[in-house]
Amino acid sequence: MIKILFVCHGNICRSPMAEFVMKHMTAEARLESQFHIESAATSREELGNPVYPPARKKLSEHGIDCTGKTARQLRSRDYHDYDLLIGMDHANLHNMHRICGGDPDGKIHLLLDYTSRPGDVADPWYTGDFDATWRDVAEGCQGILDQLTNAGSC
Repeated sequence: MIKILFVCHGNICRSPMAEFVMKHMTAEARLESQFHIESAATSREELGNPVYPPARKKLSEHGIDCTGKTARQLRSRDYHDYDLLIGMDHANLHNMHRICGGDPDGKIHLLLDYTSRPGDVADPWYTGDFDATWRDVAEGCQGILDQLTNAGSC
């Protein structure tokens, strides 16, 4: 089983969008039994809060339900529990390295590193542009799925 943890600052927008998009993609590919997918925050600001309403709306527009998801914080032991820890931006990566005590096994990556346009996932908390975030998340998740299935991991 491949265990993936998506991480952003608050775990109410980008990382839960990635979590549920990836769950949807693996289900459509009939690979959901081969994956364990979750998301977490680098901060404590939103702990226990549900997915931000505009993010829920964007997921719902694509037939994806995220009911029951609440924000949780990244823990150092997550580094050992997951095969991939995927940050949404460079600030997340910095905090993920701090929380996890580094990245000795090369598990920490940016989501858009799995696309032809590496960089930071658009942050809708500040921009309000959930369409741009959707495009980034969907493209990144597809890139991860393609890489793992082409590598024979699934």
